Amino acid sequence: MNILAECKGAKRIGISGHVRPDGDCVGSCLALYLYLTKSLPDADIKVFLEKPADIFSEIAGFDRINSTFGEQETFDVFFALDCSGDRLGEAEAYFLAATKKINIDHHISNSGCGDLNVVRPDLGAACEVLYDLMDKEILDKDIAMALYIGMIHDTGVFQYSNTTPDTLKRAAHLISFGFDFPRLIEETFYQKTYLQTQIMGRALMESIRFLNGRCIVSVIDRKTMDFYNVTPKDLDGIVNQLRNIKGVNCAIFMYETGVLEYKVSMRSDSCVDVAQVAAYFGGGGHMRAAGCTMKGTFHDCVNNLSLHIEKQLLENALR
Repeated sequence: MNILAECKGAKRIGISGHVRPDGDCVGSCLALYLYLTKSLPDADIKVFLEKPADIFSEIAGFDRINSTFGEQETFDVFFALDCSGDRLGEAEAYFLAATKKINIDHHISNSGCGDLNVVRPDLGAACEVLYDLMDKEILDKDIAMALYIGMIHDTGVFQYSNTTPDTLKRAAHLISFGFDFPRLIEETFYQKTYLQTQIMGRALMESIRFLNGRCIVSVIDRKTMDFYNVTPKDLDGIVNQLRNIKGVNCAIFMYETGVLEYKVSMRSDSCVDVAQVAAYFGGGGHMRAAGCTMKGTFHDCVNNLSLHIEKQLLENALR
C-alpha cells in the first residue's frame, strides 16, 4: 500500500489508535501524523487518542493529540493504527463515518477492519509496519524518533521473540538520524516514578504462583490504586517483571476497572500462546503478550484463565 497515494486529494485525514495507548500506539500515530503533515501540507490532519503518558511528550506532535474527541466529524480518510476498529474507543465513530477507512496493525488477532488493511503479525510493532510503508526519502529525525519509540516498546528493547534481523536493520536506519536513543530507552521504557515502583513492589510481594510454580498472578484492586493515588498507566511493566521470575512460563497481572471487572495482561514464553487464551475471553494480542477484560471475582478470573493455560502446558509437555 502506498500511504500517500491513498490520501491523494483528501482534505481531512484522521488518525487514532487503541484505548490506553502504549509506546507503539503513540509512536505510530504521531509518526504517521508527522509523515502526512510533511507530505500533504494542505490537508487538515488530526490525531485522536486517550491522553498518553507524559513519558512520550518529547515526540514531535505530542501537543497536537486530541484527547477530548468532541462532536462527530467526518474525514475523507481515517487510519486505525495498532488495533482493530473496536478498540478505538471514542474515535471509533470517526473511523466508521470516514469515506475511506485504513487499518494498519501487527496483532495476529486482527482480521482487518478497514476498506484497506495491512496487518503484519510477522512484525514486532505497528511502527515496523509503518516504516515499511513509508517513503524513506521523506523520513526525518522527528519521524524516525517516533517510529523508534514504538519499536522499542513493543519488542521490549529488542529482547522479545518478535525481534527479527530485519527489526534491527530498521532500528539501525532510524538511529542514523541522530536522536539520543539511549536516553529515550532509559526515560520511556525503564525509568519509573517512586509511586510506580511502590505499586510494583506491592504487586510483586503479593503475587501467587500456581500450576506447580509455572504460572504467577498478581492483582491490584481499586482500593489499593486509590490508596497509592495511581492510574492504570502507573501499572505498566508489572506483568513483565512477573514474567522475569525464574521458572515462570506465564505471568498474569490484573487490576480492577469496575465492580467485579478486571483488566487482564498476560506474558509468556514458548510454552503458552497467551493470544489464544485472551481471544477466548474476547481479547487479543500476540502469542507472548496479550490481554482481555474479564468479569467475576479475582479467583473466578484466575480459575478460568488457568484452565486454558494448563491445557497448553500439558499439550506442549506431550510433544
